[in-house]
Amino acid sequence: MRPFYYISMVVLCLLASGAYGNDIAVSNATLTGQNAASDFTLVRFDISWSNSWRVSSGPSNWDAAWVFVKFRIEGGTGCTAGSWQHATLSATPGDHSVTTNNGVVPTIMPTADGRGVFLYRSANGSGNIDWDQVLLRWNYGADGVLDNCNVSVKVFAVEMVYVPQGNFYAGDNSVASLNGQFEAGNTSAAFQVTSEGALTLGGSGVGSLGNNNTAGMSTPDDFNDAVSQALPAAFPKGFAAIYAMKYEISQEQYAEFLNVLTPTQQLARHGATVVNRYITNGGTPPNRNGVKCRTLPVIATNIVGVYANDLDNDGVFNETDDGQNIACNYLSAMDIMAYYDWSGLRIMTELELEKMMRGTLPALPAEYAWGSTSLYNVSYAPLINAGAGSELPTSPSTTVGNAAYFATTGTLGGPLRVGLFATATSSRVEAGASYYGIMEMTGNVWEVPVGVGNVAGRSYTGLHGNGALTTSGFANVDNWPGANGNSNWTVSNAGTNNGSTQAAGLGFRAGTWNDNNWLETSDRSYPAWTGVNTREVRQGGRGVRTAP
Repeated sequence: MRPFYYISMVVLCLLASGAYGNDIAVSNATLTGQNAASDFTLVRFDISWSNSWRVSSGPSNWDAAWVFVKFRIEGGTGCTAGSWQHATLSATPGDHSVTTNNGVVPTIMPTADGRGVFLYRSANGSGNIDWDQVLLRWNYGADGVLDNCNVSVKVFAVEMVYVPQGNFYAGDNSVASLNGQFEAGNTSAAFQVTSEGALTLGGSGVGSLGNNNTAGMSTPDDFNDAVSQALPAAFPKGFAAIYAMKYEISQEQYAEFLNVLTPTQQLARHGATVVNRYITNGGTPPNRNGVKCRTLPVIATNIVGVYANDLDNDGVFNETDDGQNIACNYLSAMDIMAYYDWSGLRIMTELELEKMMRGTLPALPAEYAWGSTSLYNVSYAPLINAGAGSELPTSPSTTVGNAAYFATTGTLGGPLRVGLFATATSSRVEAGASYYGIMEMTGNVWEVPVGVGNVAGRSYTGLHGNGALTTSGFANVDNWPGANGNSNWTVSNAGTNNGSTQAAGLGFRAGTWNDNNWLETSDRSYPAWTGVNTREVRQGGRGVRTAP
């Protein structure tokens, strides 16, 4: 049998400096050790990131890398060249290994569906990760690849944070200061979630999850103090353990996602219609989104588009100050869910969102993601090293900054790089970090969770992406709001460039760089909002995955 022919192609999720883990990088990807009898081969690569941690007290969690592999058949006897596909990795932990751990023993935890693996430190500790010759078993026979096909591979790594199983509070004991906040019955007290079992929404009964009688909500829930609804057991409530993206989708991540789609899929996932136009179809970088279409996709001749960052608009791509690390805005709900499906992740729910922010701590009225009411804006002064991986805000004179919000009154005009508030010595408040070390959950770009306040949202069951989109470029996971083909949404102009496909059941939480309100952890002004279906200047994404 002929061994695979491979092209070592690597994609990384590059991130910011700080104490919460960052700078994840993959290098030296190759294929080795083909076993033609059992139809598998090994994907070998090196991986590193800075300031990793694992602790057994407090949040009792760790950071991790979500690693998945894409492959493309280039040819070979009996093999037809095609587009990029998701590789099926072995679900058996012992089939994967790390040759050189440089003193930090790793755990490699694959998922049962073969979509990827989580890599994280096995014992308590902190510091840098540098694992060489990671070997992941790719069961290529399960993907229909023949023994003598020539293939290319790409290895992707996304930095994640483990959120352990446990009780938490939804709502924050506010009496009237917020909008639609969760509460126990109609008592204004925070509601404790203690399992993934079914819940009663509204009705004011003992043990029901209330919503301040929908006060102040732009799109009210379909339950209130007088009307109750049932939240099924299958709906993810935040009690179960999950992994969450530590940072919002960066512009580099979104560009590299576009780069492995087909021309039809690419055109569905951005608005550019002319070469060297930004993906929002702007002629200049709009609101700090520097992702540009270098080569326009052409469906008729199967020409694949090429995307890269050019924040300074000088025609030189992916320079150090071209904004690759800035949170990607102008994403519609369809764009976000396509990214999750493609990467094997899923949408968070609004209950999971509050768990990710607050953790197991008691709820505080009007608190932000970092567990206090202290909110320090960074939008009133120029940036240091704007657009670079070392981008920093010029802090206000009275204190450090910990959030990007209401930037229209300052000098930013768009989101900031992910993780920029964390330093080697910053506290949780100074870093703007959630209880578990998840960054920028207040401000920067909107969090877009599944809401509990309508039938479309409550039908969500937390299934993961399978790594593949529809031929027209949409997510296609059962019971995802807006996934192509589901009954709980409607299609308007599906597959066109305007991102206007409708996704009922989604809303936004936690504010953005452009907002001066809705920033509090428990504010539910817009848990269901049709505006998420457009390419909104304030909207980004952050995926999660149920822990294996």
